[in-house]
Amino acid sequence: MIDEFAKQYLHGDLREVREEMVGKLDGLGEYDIRRPLTATGTNLLGLVKHLTLTEARYFGEIFGRPYPEPLLRWDDLSVRGTDMWATEHETREDIVAAYRRAWEHADATITELAVDAPGHVPWWPRPDVKLFNILVHVLTETNRHAGHADILREQLDGAVATDGHRDAEFWAVRRAAVERAAKAVADPQ
Repeated sequence: MIDEFAKQYLHGDLREVREEMVGKLDGLGEYDIRRPLTATGTNLLGLVKHLTLTEARYFGEIFGRPYPEPLLRWDDLSVRGTDMWATEHETREDIVAAYRRAWEHADATITELAVDAPGHVPWWPRPDVKLFNILVHVLTETNRHAGHADILREQLDGAVATDGHRDAEFWAVRRAAVERAAKAVADPQ
């Protein structure tokens, strides 16, 4: 049986990774948090905006607790993907504030419902779920995007998620070792 401990554990991890996501914006200018850093346009502020919709939707309508602000419709193909980037009219402050409001709504759902509370995700092949399923799904989604954000941030200014015991020299030595190994395989002599 899934118990309260599992719910609290997953919720705690979600709270931590949310803060990490917002922290990836710290110290960067407006252009750098918005600019496309991959061929598909992935960018830091867009990841935060996307996770806002993710939390608002999954911890809202799935459990009959609609989010109090307008959301893009999940079944409207004309808006699909627009949650992955910020327009010039959307500010960093507005997007981060919206993400924090989505947290509050999600946290209320998580706190008030039992871990085995039923929900319904109409776009999933097996739409009948429990709060546990959604906690795992949103935590997985948030961690996936936190990994993207780690790489994007490292590309922008070299900032890395670290345990605080490794400096630039450590990473330079590590990178050189990885490069040597790759070259040895690419050009064996």
